[in-house]
Amino acid sequence: MAHQVTIKDIARQLNISVATVSRALRDMPDIKPETRQAVLDLAKEWDYQPNVLATSLVKSRTKTLGVIVPDLGYHFFSAVVKGIEAEAFHRGYSLLLTQTGESYERELINLQTLSRGQVEGFIISLSQETSNYEHLKRLQRKGIPMVFFDRDAVEIDVSKVMVDNVGAAYEAVQHLLDNGCKKIAILAGPKNVTVSNQRLEGYKKALKDAGIQVDEALIVHGEYNLEKAIALTTQLAELNEIPDGLVVVSDRLAVGSIMALKAKGIRIPEDVAVVSFNDEPICSLITPTLSSVAQPTAEIGRMATSLLINQIEDGEEFYKPQVRVLKTELKIRESSKRYS
Repeated sequence: MAHQVTIKDIARQLNISVATVSRALRDMPDIKPETRQAVLDLAKEWDYQPNVLATSLVKSRTKTLGVIVPDLGYHFFSAVVKGIEAEAFHRGYSLLLTQTGESYERELINLQTLSRGQVEGFIISLSQETSNYEHLKRLQRKGIPMVFFDRDAVEIDVSKVMVDNVGAAYEAVQHLLDNGCKKIAILAGPKNVTVSNQRLEGYKKALKDAGIQVDEALIVHGEYNLEKAIALTTQLAELNEIPDGLVVVSDRLAVGSIMALKAKGIRIPEDVAVVSFNDEPICSLITPTLSSVAQPTAEIGRMATSLLINQIEDGEEFYKPQVRVLKTELKIRESSKRYS
């Protein structure tokens, strides 16, 4: 071969992973004898010489993780990052942290920037605009480990840390039904966001199990911003028969919903009972206080980090994607308590 032979060349020729070649050359015991011999024979034939600088870099390693989240202004993401940082510090790793501002383009740029910064793996929650996953597939092809949390891409087979969004939404709707609501609407996120779709699934399932037909006019989708929440809630409030219950996919949007309902002179919870998700601190500060589904944010962060570091340290050859689904807790406050 004209250029200096690398372990990637050997791996490509033998159709095995780079990690397997590396282990064979280091005479690790967990390699099949015939595979080890094939690697050694080809290395000798091609006059393979270890890259001393690269070996040094591997041994010293960067011990740095890349973290990409939509918006640190959301309490949920900042709380998860605290869990990520705590576990990373405990395991001797540091973080490079970026936010996408819910922009697919910024997600691409952040991923490229962090890749150049020699991070060893990524913890990612996708932007609301992300529906093309080629940039993530490229990471996979390069053998760079990654873990998703909260928002994920179903077609990307990596470890994921999620909560039971279907079950959480089911419980929220059941709570509204138990409090006398009969016409329940949902303010969902963009149609390509998995976490919103899972909550929508739970909403529909709870209604069907209660013998209530799903009314598509009561399902509205919008971006994660206050103005959109106000507009969509106003739209629901102007129906001929307004809903008496409202499930909102995030607290930030629910604040907009409450503003819109108040502007219409609609009482909460007497006229419309409201339940939301994420249990941000603002839930206890607004009037009325907001019922919301609490998620184990610190545990999500710690678990995602632990899965990523284990993958980095165990090596890709022994890696099998794991999906962890955590439980939530509905915190009932004034916005949905129609009966004492």
